[in-house]
Amino acid sequence: MVLVTLIFNMKILLKKTTVLERESPLHNKIVDILIEDGTIIDISENLDVSAELIVSKENLHVSLGWFDSSVCFGEPGFEERETIQNGLKTASHSGFTDICLQPDTLPKIDNSSILSFLKNRTSEYPCKIHPIACFTIKGNGTKMTEFFDLHKYGAIAFGDFLTPIKNPNLLKSSLLYVQTFDGLIISTPRDPYINLNGLVNEGVKSTQLGLSSIPSIAEKIQIQRDLSILEYTGGKLHIPYISSFESIEVIRSAKKNGLNISTSVPIANLIFNDDVLDGFNSNYKLYPPIRNKEDQKELKEAVLDGTIDIVTSHHQPLNSELKEVDFNSAEYGTISLEAMFGSLNKIFSIEKVIDLLTKGRSIFSIKEPKIEIGEKACLTFFDPSKRDVFTTDKIVSTSKNCAFLDIEIIGKVYGCINDNKIFISKCE
Repeated sequence: MVLVTLIFNMKILLKKTTVLERESPLHNKIVDILIEDGTIIDISENLDVSAELIVSKENLHVSLGWFDSSVCFGEPGFEERETIQNGLKTASHSGFTDICLQPDTLPKIDNSSILSFLKNRTSEYPCKIHPIACFTIKGNGTKMTEFFDLHKYGAIAFGDFLTPIKNPNLLKSSLLYVQTFDGLIISTPRDPYINLNGLVNEGVKSTQLGLSSIPSIAEKIQIQRDLSILEYTGGKLHIPYISSFESIEVIRSAKKNGLNISTSVPIANLIFNDDVLDGFNSNYKLYPPIRNKEDQKELKEAVLDGTIDIVTSHHQPLNSELKEVDFNSAEYGTISLEAMFGSLNKIFSIEKVIDLLTKGRSIFSIKEPKIEIGEKACLTFFDPSKRDVFTTDKIVSTSKNCAFLDIEIIGKVYGCINDNKIFISKCE
């Protein structure tokens, strides 16, 4: 595999590409798209023009650039897991033009200096970082960060990643305060006391394997608490990493009652159930835990009916010292950017897959791109039909902790264009 990146001020022509964008009159039409200096200047069925770069691929499809609401890299502090530069290369290679970066760093993203560091990390790759700042200083759950200052420096939301908000008064105060600038609070649904020392989903499988468990009620009661506070305060709340049927029912009811909430589910929870734990493979030690077949089925249904708004890669690079150990000692997490598209495309229609990969920006107040003449090109191009097996040679990430190894994937990413940059992957 050859990875080609170009920073361009040139004409680029996408030839005979099928547009997948339900909201566009171009949906399902085969067109040529001409881009100059990063802007779409023409769209037609057959453009006879010269261009410095012509993208002509087998079964070429194009959509709006893909978006991921939860990604970790490591830098600053954990560069051995992943650097920003290689992380953006991985995301671009996987078709993503925008990612929300979690504050899983050292130091944490809890002050304007760290945000400035991230903003000033220029990259040759088209994928852009949108940082999520910590909810509390150092992510320790004690004192809220300076939300407004962080917002001014580019923070798109506030949350402590996998650390839950233990103090309900902090959540109440934060939801009231961020309304002054239309800010977004993220609250991980994880009761820290019921959840204590659990490793996998509570059920038949955890009993058979003798592993300490995480009951789904630990997720449900945290959501119920948070929604009660939201109902009292107003504001916007994002609840990530939904994993259980019980939680879905609570969220569905809250949405019917008009609460301003959004939700996400990790791709791993849609693809796997706890049957994969039989081999004690630490790559399947994830948070939220992979639950049973019933939960897996209900999660898919909740995605289809809109109860769950976003599917996220929940990409978490971890070096071998943290994952290649016994199951009890291993850290939670898997890399998943590279397998995201091919996995989603196995379980949903291609139209639904593209909907899921392109929605979510509005939740985080990120500008939505358009496929229109005069608009900046923010596009992902791909083949939705190519079948393959996801193997280690397809991993671009520095860390190799991957739950998706050796599974069938459907679809191939060719590249993406964004921010006047293009990334193309070519087979030798």
